[in-house]
Amino acid sequence: MTTNSKITKSDLRKVFTRSCTLDSAWNYERQQNLMYCYAMIPILKRLYGDDKEHMAQALQRHLEFMSCTPHIVTLLMGITGAMEEENERNESFDPASISAVKTSLMGPMAGIGDSFFWGTLLTIAIGVAVSFSKQGSIIGPIAFLLIINVPGFLARHYCLNVGFKYGVKFFSDDQNQAIVENITKAASILGLMVIGAMIASTVSITIPLEIGVAGATEPLQNYIDQIMPCLLPFLCFGIMYWLLGKNIKSTTILVFLIVISCIGTYFGIL
Repeated sequence: MTTNSKITKSDLRKVFTRSCTLDSAWNYERQQNLMYCYAMIPILKRLYGDDKEHMAQALQRHLEFMSCTPHIVTLLMGITGAMEEENERNESFDPASISAVKTSLMGPMAGIGDSFFWGTLLTIAIGVAVSFSKQGSIIGPIAFLLIINVPGFLARHYCLNVGFKYGVKFFSDDQNQAIVENITKAASILGLMVIGAMIASTVSITIPLEIGVAGATEPLQNYIDQIMPCLLPFLCFGIMYWLLGKNIKSTTILVFLIVISCIGTYFGIL
């Protein structure tokens, strides 16, 4: 914040708190627009509280379509909050640019946020939680909640302050843009590594059939493991990935997998 800003730290704290409800009123028409507008109200009241006409126009701007990763949406809230203050201060400022910035930034921001929080961090949290939970440890669910929520709340707080302080300058600066790209690339690599590790450690498929002659049989699974450890889980994952690429619904794949598992277990194949 600048020293002459009308918006106070208390207003930003309210925005931070309200941002946690972003997906609580999700709708199919404009998705997160209701709670985005709700989160912006403390700033809008501070700027347009005594001007009903401008307040109504500002509310209408922030009731437009919104779809962004909840953990970093505060960056966009900070940027649009700074633009709203400039709009209130400068009569020549074009308020349509606020909507334009929201529309142009929420897509790339969602791509970054989803790849990190849902594609990478969630995968890591599930992997850690499953590893502990398989051993019957209470640390599993606790670790899951901490791994997901601690970085999420830190990101909300930091992004809000950075967004409001730097406004649109943050994304127009080449150095910051390079930082964002590097973080996205690193997150994608880490996410792929974790997914590969999870396939080998948490997906279990074995074939109990034995082959050989009488008195000298060997489980078929041993021969498969000699070819490649965890080959069956890898093939199962590959088939499901291929089916998803063919636009087969995940629910259909899940039901099919359950049926195959039940049949295979009943006949002693799996």
